[in-house]
Amino acid sequence: NFKILFTPGHAPGHICLYNKENNLLVGGDLIFQGSIGRTDLPGGSQKILIQSINTKIFPLPNETQIFCGHGPSTNLGYEKETNPFLL
Repeated sequence: NFKILFTPGHAPGHICLYNKENNLLVGGDLIFQGSIGRTDLPGGSQKILIQSINTKIFPLPNETQIFCGHGPSTNLGYEKETNPFLL
């Protein structure tokens, strides 16, 4: 079972999928290990992307595994502490 989280910023209709039972997030292009998604595409907004992360993703448990749209997976606690775009 996945909960749909509306997370615009990378694109106006961007979503993430969260599975509470397994504590995992399919983050797409919202957040990456040590980075965030592009916002230079039509309809993208860095301000809205950061707002999506702060309001929809940061409230999840720090142990949440994030499966990114590109590159290696990560976990939320690590990104909260080290991601230069989110400090």
